[in-house]
Amino acid sequence: MYDPEQTKALQQNTDVWISAAKAPHLSEGITDQIADLRHCLRFHEYRYYVQNDPLISDFEYDSLYKLLEKLEKENPEIITIDSPTQRVGMGLIKDFPKTQHLVPMLSLENSYNADDLFDFDRKAKELSGLAQIVYCVEPKFDGASISLVYENDLLVRAVTRGDGEVGDDITMNIKQIKSVPLSAGFSAYGIEQIEIRGEVLMNKKNFKTYNDALMDEGIPPLANPRNAAAGSLRIKDTAEVSRRNLEAFLYHVSFIVDLEPAVQPSANNNLPLTHSGMLDMLWNLGFRSPKNEMKVFTGIEDVIKHVHDFEIERDNLGYEIDGMVIKVNDLKLQDALGMTSHHPRWAIAFKFKARQATSILLAVEFQVGRTGAVTPVAKIKPVQVGGVTVSSISIHNEDYIKEKGLMLGDTILIERSGDVIPQIVKAFVELRNDTEQDIKFPTHCPVCNDALFKLEEEAVWRCINLTCPAHIVEGIIHFVSKDAMDIRSFGEANVRKFYEMGFLKSIPDLYSLPYAEISKLDGFGEKSITRLQEAIDQSKKQSLHRIIYALGIRFVGETTAKTLAQAVDHLLQLADFNEEQLKQLDDVGVKVAKTVYEFFHNADNLHLLQQLEGLGVQLKNEKKNLVTSGKLTGETFLFTGTLMLLKRSEAEALVEKNGGKIMGAVSSKLNYLVVGENAGSKLEKAKKIPAVHIISEEEFIKMLPG
Repeated sequence: MYDPEQTKALQQNTDVWISAAKAPHLSEGITDQIADLRHCLRFHEYRYYVQNDPLISDFEYDSLYKLLEKLEKENPEIITIDSPTQRVGMGLIKDFPKTQHLVPMLSLENSYNADDLFDFDRKAKELSGLAQIVYCVEPKFDGASISLVYENDLLVRAVTRGDGEVGDDITMNIKQIKSVPLSAGFSAYGIEQIEIRGEVLMNKKNFKTYNDALMDEGIPPLANPRNAAAGSLRIKDTAEVSRRNLEAFLYHVSFIVDLEPAVQPSANNNLPLTHSGMLDMLWNLGFRSPKNEMKVFTGIEDVIKHVHDFEIERDNLGYEIDGMVIKVNDLKLQDALGMTSHHPRWAIAFKFKARQATSILLAVEFQVGRTGAVTPVAKIKPVQVGGVTVSSISIHNEDYIKEKGLMLGDTILIERSGDVIPQIVKAFVELRNDTEQDIKFPTHCPVCNDALFKLEEEAVWRCINLTCPAHIVEGIIHFVSKDAMDIRSFGEANVRKFYEMGFLKSIPDLYSLPYAEISKLDGFGEKSITRLQEAIDQSKKQSLHRIIYALGIRFVGETTAKTLAQAVDHLLQLADFNEEQLKQLDDVGVKVAKTVYEFFHNADNLHLLQQLEGLGVQLKNEKKNLVTSGKLTGETFLFTGTLMLLKRSEAEALVEKNGGKIMGAVSSKLNYLVVGENAGSKLEKAKKIPAVHIISEEEFIKMLPG
């Protein structure tokens, strides 16, 4: 992208700007000078994020960046959308609109051995009539697919793969990836609009650094780089996306609209005629294309040798790959070969073998997660699998153990699925010698010894005792949250801190905190203590449905909590209901009835509720605000999608204030489905039920009293 002379000139210019950053003062020609500074910063972003060869220190880069921020703030009228400062999003992203790809993103046909590649080559030669075909071979990146659209040299849209036809618009998040240029000189190649395909990755080094930081904060680490990258694309906080230090490889041009010849007469002759040429073009324009990783071969034999050689060297790469992609290099030949409805005929993915090893299943430990789920973890004889020592493997649940037919003492085959997460493929039954033992799944919680609970249609056993130490912290965090007991000034950080210090051992401890001890902590002055105490005291008066929701009963959301609250005069009366009686309540189905019944027939949970009442928490249903008449009396409502005029909670409150009722799901009992932006499956289901009236938010508001 930058030849030696340009590099030398830009570095000299950088030295001038670094000096200027120490005592900034610009006057005449401010527009040209700021443009020059932007160009300088883009050059150093390219050196750092694309070439991985920085020419200045992070401090010097930050100084230049802050200078640009200052100058643009003083001269906002000359800010450009491709300025380095415009990568940072302003606040949180509200939503990810659905966007149509210019060209469908098809899957690639997979191959697993040389025979598959010979067959691919044979078909390509038969369709083309050629005796030999030139192929371009590049890594198959193990990340999250994206599509970028540039118009008039500017990045205008970034979209996830989605279903191949339509994806989510994630433009602001992609702008946080500094290896993605905000502008690129496509017009020099006669291009007005272009769609480029690629992959977002988190490299191995950044993945380890990020996971180490999470663990330092007491947050569980992410499973693997691929999941880390994919999850990052849908984070609504752009600052968090930036923190993850993602990078993007761009490896395919899928669509081009040429400039009119009158605009740039000779530019249309500059377009590459090969796929490898397109990768060179992208690299020269500042993209991180696989220019340095790709190889071009004539004939499939050399391709096969190369992919096998590359598989051996894969661990030396700084990022995860799971194979190689072989593409016909000639673009006109690609068009002639065409595609099926599922995949192009001019490309194929060669998948590397999953890394495997054998070991011995020594023992099984049963761990209780934050939701009470009991997960069996296999302890195996330590073994190297793909360069990583594996000694523990999750075996998921009781059904998984039965399906695999696992026994203690088995010789087992281990595979690193996705090159990261180890899995047990199978037990070698033929190697058993009658010393193996059955794996016995516990009937009681291994932490608190309460009986475990499992729904018939689920595979997971759970501990539902709210006082179980294994998941008590998460239970308290939910209990104090805004939509539950709404104890302000008491966020997640304070819950964890108080638990670690011994101030909080159970939910009832919230109402007997040692304020004198807490006042000795940093950040807890007299005003903070007073606010916290008032918020806790105020929560004792919360309505009964909030208390029910705060208990975190599985499948019981806010709407179902209201239904349960209206069925009793006192919370403990729910212990008198059997499952059939619970199913008679609106919106209470089989699963909800079973979890509610089990919860209120657990002795520890009933004791906890009695403790709360003894501490002053209101468990009676006063029904003071129950509206029995109003303009919406007898009508049922459900909201879906994003409302533009009202908050969801405000709209639901208006329904109840006017005598109506909120439903938890679409059913024949629903009268009105109020549809906002980006409505989903509820709308599709409602269309199939003639009795349901589908209305807009504006139509709903017109139904309310004037």
